[in-house]
Amino acid sequence: MKKKIKFNLKNLKFDKYGLIPAIIQDYKSGEVLMLGFMNVISLRRTLKLGKTCFWSRSRREYWIKGATSGNYQFVKSITYDCDMDALLIKVRQIGVACHTGNRSCFYRKI
Repeated sequence: MKKKIKFNLKNLKFDKYGLIPAIIQDYKSGEVLMLGFMNVISLRRTLKLGKTCFWSRSRREYWIKGATSGNYQFVKSITYDCDMDALLIKVRQIGVACHTGNRSCFYRKI
């Protein structure tokens, strides 16, 4: 039997830097578009705005996907994994997801 847990942001397991990985996926095709990191504030902003908001580890600032490029990600659903340490955010992607101009950040093969 599946155990149902009532959601509370405090239940999520953020790393020692206060971050949680967020996998961004196209809600229609299932294509994985990118991986970003969120903290409690950026996750709250995402929930409030309905657009993805991340914490930039390199620039050390918040950023809303598409704010400068117009390539917004409109949130359709947010789920978390069984360990509560990763997010899966399904979005309607406008334009491309990757800053390189590719639809997905996962365009290179090994």
